[in-house]
Amino acid sequence: MGSKQIAQETFDDAVQENITEFEMDPEEAVREAVQQFESQGVDLSNIVKAVRQPASENGQKQKHKILLTLDSLGKAVADSDLAEMAEQLVVFTDQCKEQLAFRYLAGQNGAYSVVFSACQLASGDRNLMLKAFYALSAVLDGQPDLLDSAGQDLLLQTLKECREDAEMTLAGIRCIRHACLKHEQNRQDFVKGGVLPLLTGAIVQHGDSADVVRTASSALRIMTFDDDIRVPFGHAHDHAKMIVLENDGLRVLIEAAKAFTDNSSVLSELCATLSRLSVRNEFCQEIVDLGGLNFMVSLLADCIDHPDVVKQVLSAIRAVAGNDDVKDAIVNAGGTDLIVLAISHHLSNPQPASVSSPLSCRSVSKVVPPCACWLCANLRTVMSSWKAEGRWQLCRL
Repeated sequence: MGSKQIAQETFDDAVQENITEFEMDPEEAVREAVQQFESQGVDLSNIVKAVRQPASENGQKQKHKILLTLDSLGKAVADSDLAEMAEQLVVFTDQCKEQLAFRYLAGQNGAYSVVFSACQLASGDRNLMLKAFYALSAVLDGQPDLLDSAGQDLLLQTLKECREDAEMTLAGIRCIRHACLKHEQNRQDFVKGGVLPLLTGAIVQHGDSADVVRTASSALRIMTFDDDIRVPFGHAHDHAKMIVLENDGLRVLIEAAKAFTDNSSVLSELCATLSRLSVRNEFCQEIVDLGGLNFMVSLLADCIDHPDVVKQVLSAIRAVAGNDDVKDAIVNAGGTDLIVLAISHHLSNPQPASVSSPLSCRSVSKVVPPCACWLCANLRTVMSSWKAEGRWQLCRL
């Protein structure tokens, strides 16, 4: 992907030139413009690749449909027309979900301020507030820089006031999740504002809602990320310790898993979050003491045909295996057998095999000599198959 950027206006002018000067049809004009800019190393991921309508009679250029919808929404907000605002929020949300380019174009044209005003105007009307939050979540997806301090306060206040409402809680957490992904400052601001107890509290309060548990767990995990390249040093480790020590995060997550023994997507998300919280030796041991290892092993056995789930479980096992005592517990729970079985089962899928399985096996085998001998013998058999098929990169244990 190229590193150069162009404005939407530049792309639209190139398309229009292809139509007027070279008499191309609209679809061909767009394809030609895309090829032209990509050959120059231009990144078009944020560009709407569609044809605008020709200029109107008064000479005013027409806009892309996402901007027309945004104008309609802005007018409804300015006129305090709640019925029209509700309709336009739904349309705008659907269009934003289509692709990042639509969200980016809307964001560059004041979408956040319009949607935020809609959220304020919808205060007191639950259904309208839900639609406004859905639109806010759609706008923030991939654009966390748009959120300001007023938006942060609104989201935190909503989670506090609507903690018993599962739908409102879910909508608010989704907004926070998008706002914190790849944005360290937003993460720090939300943590300072008290979001961690709100997230763990949501899991406890709505422990029977798969969507709330999965999304809140994902939001907790994102608070432990260090993915903002603009920041040299993040607070990922500190946030992980706060989740565990101040908010009893490990117990909350493991207890939540007991309600979803047959829901692999929720359990996979919980495993992914537990792996991010295993940052200290005592945390790893606490996960085992609370029964976390048992549900990981059971999940691995039950969902061994699902590579995405296997990857998350093995990542969690690898994380907790940083504690030497936990290595013994993994072996005693039958984890090593399942690790080797998972490697063998997913030979055609390098993701769980190359990223998680060998590392988990290596972690477990360090301090258990009898098992290590057996494990290495089995791994040699598996690796022989990899080598025979030319997958040497998977054999670096």
